[in-house]
Amino acid sequence: MALTVTLLGGESSGKTSLAQALHRSLGAQGVASHLVTEQLRHWCEQQGRAPLAHEQAERAQAQSQAIEAATQDAATQVLLADTTALVIAAYSELYFDDRSLWPAAIEQQRTHDLTLLMGLDLPWVADGLLRDGPALRAATDAVLRRELQAAGIPFQTLCGPLELRLQQALRAIGSALRRPLAPEDPAWEQGRRPWNCEKCSDPGCEHRLFTQLLQQRSTEA
Repeated sequence: MALTVTLLGGESSGKTSLAQALHRSLGAQGVASHLVTEQLRHWCEQQGRAPLAHEQAERAQAQSQAIEAATQDAATQVLLADTTALVIAAYSELYFDDRSLWPAAIEQQRTHDLTLLMGLDLPWVADGLLRDGPALRAATDAVLRRELQAAGIPFQTLCGPLELRLQQALRAIGSALRRPLAPEDPAWEQGRRPWNCEKCSDPGCEHRLFTQLLQQRSTEA
């Protein structure tokens, strides 16, 4: 059975770039991975618009079905999902004040092995079609954290530039597979425990702590 790794976050939070980097890195290390892309984005690009309120449930179902179909490949060791129905449920609440998609999305998320949440420290980049702005990205982050924490679903927040996020994600995947895929974090090697992002719903605090850690490492080097 493949290890299912899901990447969550709002617009321009780095999900797709990280998913692609993980797919390449795992393959280079001999780990067979399958990347399930964001079905919502494909649909929006084809239609030239975002889904309406009554179309949200179908988009969420399409994402879940794509992930489920990919689990049937016995050769896959790691299944990477560039978003899940949880993100569409968040959009449905934020755009249409509709919370009806959360229960099914939460139950689906429970079946996944690793939940990786993108931090908010990357610059927001417009794509000319779908992205509404950094305020929506922050709002999406807030409701995702709220629902994950309320449901008791563990998650790990990834911060920093792509290469640093890649190493963080590879450590998490390697730990689950019981196989080292990235160098150990120096903070762990020196006996310092990093902060637990699962307990904090303040992205500003999270970013500040991350910056402080980088500064501390720079000083020690």
